[in-house]
Amino acid sequence: MSASDEERNSRPEPDGRAPSGLPAPHIPDLAAAKRLQAILSSPSYRKADEDIHFLTSAQARGPRLELEYLKAELLLRRHGVTDTIVVFGSTRIVEPALAESRLAEAQALATANPEDATLARRLAAAKRARENSRYYQIAREFGGLVGAARESGDQPRLAIVTGGGPGIMEAANRGAFEAGAETVGLNITLPHEQLPNSYVTPSLCLRFRYFALRKLHFMLRARALVAFPGGFGTFDELFETLTLVQTGKVKPIPIILVGENYWRRAFDVDFLVDEGVIDEQDRHLFRYAESAPDIWAEIRRWGERKEDLLFE
Repeated sequence: MSASDEERNSRPEPDGRAPSGLPAPHIPDLAAAKRLQAILSSPSYRKADEDIHFLTSAQARGPRLELEYLKAELLLRRHGVTDTIVVFGSTRIVEPALAESRLAEAQALATANPEDATLARRLAAAKRARENSRYYQIAREFGGLVGAARESGDQPRLAIVTGGGPGIMEAANRGAFEAGAETVGLNITLPHEQLPNSYVTPSLCLRFRYFALRKLHFMLRARALVAFPGGFGTFDELFETLTLVQTGKVKPIPIILVGENYWRRAFDVDFLVDEGVIDEQDRHLFRYAESAPDIWAEIRRWGERKEDLLFE
């Protein structure tokens, strides 16, 4: 090809496009250049997997659900997390030292303002928080037992998994962390953002948009559920697990309620049996425990009774 032919073939066509069909480096038609820029900057031109507005739209909920399942599934598989003990409980139960500090502060304020009813109620709540802080210690010790069993090779497949938040969840993650074991947190996006606790293994801290997918991942690998005193969130997970076992949607697993006095007041199973809304046998879907060794022993006994491969 001669030099003149090469120059002629590289010259933009009248419509502002190069012979190859790609936009010319310098489009002489300013109107055409503006139109092209509008096209390139339009949301419609973005690739679907790079279009955040599209991905967060109501119409794209289906793909989001699938992606939320898939990301967590692949990550947990990659880390060899196949069998878990799920621990739930109140986010408001704090470690004893912090509970003592808050009680001292509440006591000082109430003493200085003896007629203030609000401060009196705060003092009463602080006293209850100090009493309940023992559950933080129990959860922390239990997490340590599971973590030590995992690290020693006694139960290498077991891992502690929590909702990743503060309170009881922090305590269980903390115990496993202190034993040198990996520990999982499945956090959730909330209107009032809840940061994950610092004891979750960084590469095993996931954040979910949907409660449904989070619940699914709690149950897929659960070999036991341990419920400490808690509120609506704890009740939600506990009763969903009881329902799944009761209806045969999942195989029976040990469900341990820590703190019999608390749970008998919060959840009167005898009343439900007497009312005929559950069967007599449903009383036996769960057990009570008062200490970390009791919880661990009950889970191990269950495995032996069921000849579960988890406890080979």
